[in-house]
Amino acid sequence: HIEALDSQTGPVFLTYRAVPALDALVAQKISEKPAVDFTGKDNVRHTSWAISDDATIKIIEAEFARIPNLYIADGHHRSAAAARVFQARSSGRESAPTSKGTSESRLTSAATNQDHSSTFLTVIFPHNQMQILPYNRVLKDLNGLSPSQLLAKLEAVFTIASGGNPKPAAKHDLSLFIGGQWLSLKFRSQLTATNDPIESLDVTLLQKHVLAPLFAIDDPRTSKRINFVGGIRGTAELEKLVNSGDYACAFSMFPTSIEDLMAIADAGGIMPPKSTWFEPKLRDAMFCHMI
Repeated sequence: HIEALDSQTGPVFLTYRAVPALDALVAQKISEKPAVDFTGKDNVRHTSWAISDDATIKIIEAEFARIPNLYIADGHHRSAAAARVFQARSSGRESAPTSKGTSESRLTSAATNQDHSSTFLTVIFPHNQMQILPYNRVLKDLNGLSPSQLLAKLEAVFTIASGGNPKPAAKHDLSLFIGGQWLSLKFRSQLTATNDPIESLDVTLLQKHVLAPLFAIDDPRTSKRINFVGGIRGTAELEKLVNSGDYACAFSMFPTSIEDLMAIADAGGIMPPKSTWFEPKLRDAMFCHMI
């Protein structure tokens, strides 16, 4: 897509540990009339302000120069694609097809800072203004178990209570929709007693102690017996999918915290698949980076 358009139209979603000076600068700026202000068909309103004066730009540059890390919240595939385009264009390939089917030179020197393919489009939000929603799971079948057999096996992993809230209230709490009712699940304390930030994630615990051993889903990224439902669609969507008969049960998750995400990245770890759902997201092509 990047090669065909010769541009990046979808930003990588980054975050950083909030800086009071930047928060204050943004708060002052957004009190002014926005340069762009529209509401999409999905009822998400997008507003943006342009900063063009040299003094403010220098302040922003100085503040970000002191920020040690930016964290990819959403857009790992987009950043990887941008890297592949850059590598292809700087590895000695003399020419490549353009979107019009012709060829043009792709060779530029990254050292000159004139190669626009060496950077990629991002949107950056402070961590304390991020909204993370859960990434819920729906299962096609019970792997040959009856509902009562499944619940009996789940007793070894969770303390279970009937009449549960569809939305879990805290980390290590889940909700299970099965047989037309919600059950509250709480991971047993011996399973959560770890200092490893990845191993303590609810999505990791669910995969390790439930999805793999009980449902025989060893790789949730490739299995056709599991699907993932972004939290923006709500728990009513989970009920609808199970009640339709297309799915046997659903797990409603508590959202992963931004602090957990940053701790895992700081430790050099990789987030498990389908562990976060960020909202709202900037609409594609609201900003474009021509390369």
